[in-house]
Amino acid sequence: MKHGKKYTESAKKYTPVNIYEVGEALALVKSMAYAKFDETIDVSVKLNLKKSQSVRDTVVLPNQFRGEKKILVFCKPEKEKEAQDAGAAFVGADELIEKVKGGWTDFDIAVATPDMMKDVGKLGMVLGRKGLMPNPKTGTVTFDLKAALAELKKGRIEFRADKTGVVHLAVGKVSMEPAKVAENVETVIAEIKRKRPVDVKGEFIRSISVASTMGPGVWVAIKDAE
Repeated sequence: MKHGKKYTESAKKYTPVNIYEVGEALALVKSMAYAKFDETIDVSVKLNLKKSQSVRDTVVLPNQFRGEKKILVFCKPEKEKEAQDAGAAFVGADELIEKVKGGWTDFDIAVATPDMMKDVGKLGMVLGRKGLMPNPKTGTVTFDLKAALAELKKGRIEFRADKTGVVHLAVGKVSMEPAKVAENVETVIAEIKRKRPVDVKGEFIRSISVASTMGPGVWVAIKDAE
């Protein structure tokens, strides 16, 4: 793969085959960032998973780096006030379902009470395609709207392994202190390990790397992230 001059010059600052502890790896990522915008830092965790196994959950990062998200809540009238008091940007039932069915998705997270899922489930073509479909596994299908929205407003985000067994997740910005991003990385790793399938044999985490939006990936020592 061919890279531009800025990338090539940036990559000279580290040795690709080396494995670094978390803080050192993130300091390198920050030093190699060259874009004019504040690049996002991602962690990629390669897992030892069979096709029948999956890893999926949510995590609240200790150090936030994104603005407040707009939350939509599908619920019956008797739950509307609870959703509004909890900070939902949009609350409703049939009228919201019809609006979304028409293609409207001006929100970041969708939450639904269980009694709404029969109708919300019909929005799969719209919500599913954008990864917005409420799901009990991620805490976005619940009657306890106050607690769910409180967690989401703290920055609770979903992670899941893709078809190749890799979890990709944004963990910070280049402008952040490496130590704060490192704390986010360690939190993510701890949550991924907690979701280890019981039938996984041998090592669970095969590799970890961190990289900024435009920069090269840096290998992280697995033992340092455990």
